[in-house]
Amino acid sequence: MTRIGKIVGLAVLALAFLVPAQAELPVGRKAPIFSTQAALAGQQFTFSLRDALKKGPVVLYFYPKAFTQGCTLEAHEFAEAMPQFKAAGASVIGMSNDDIPTLKRFSREECRDAFPVGVASTKTINAYDVARIVDGKRTGTTTRTSYVIAPNGRIVMVHSDMDYRDHVKLTLAAVKKLAR
Repeated sequence: MTRIGKIVGLAVLALAFLVPAQAELPVGRKAPIFSTQAALAGQQFTFSLRDALKKGPVVLYFYPKAFTQGCTLEAHEFAEAMPQFKAAGASVIGMSNDDIPTLKRFSREECRDAFPVGVASTKTINAYDVARIVDGKRTGTTTRTSYVIAPNGRIVMVHSDMDYRDHVKLTLAAVKKLAR
């Protein structure tokens, strides 16, 4: 291999580490079905995506860690918007890899009893391709990724951004579009 070829090869390899990998499933794909332990208003229950989709679209949003600043602010925004989501026939569930005792508290204090939060198992995190990777290693937390899933189980909208601010606005717009 020539010296230029080696330099180009190293540059391509370096760019691979600078450009983040796609961290979400594409629009149009069938959403992976799962059940998990969840909490709403401090009460534990089993959440089933299959059952939730029978009632209408589902906003499934993954967040890194309960009680952190961005996740708390995002939960507040979803709680405030719940009347609009419900008016459009949609349900919302937040997902993180926190344990149930933590999620019970988070559902009361930060989700304001307005919507449930569930345990994102490693299997679910991998199925939705939302594992947070830092320095090439899985952290055990998720990326901040929101999906809107139509009642037929197809993903109709994806937004992945660690900044929480557009998640509610964009998912609500997608749900309203589905309702038309």
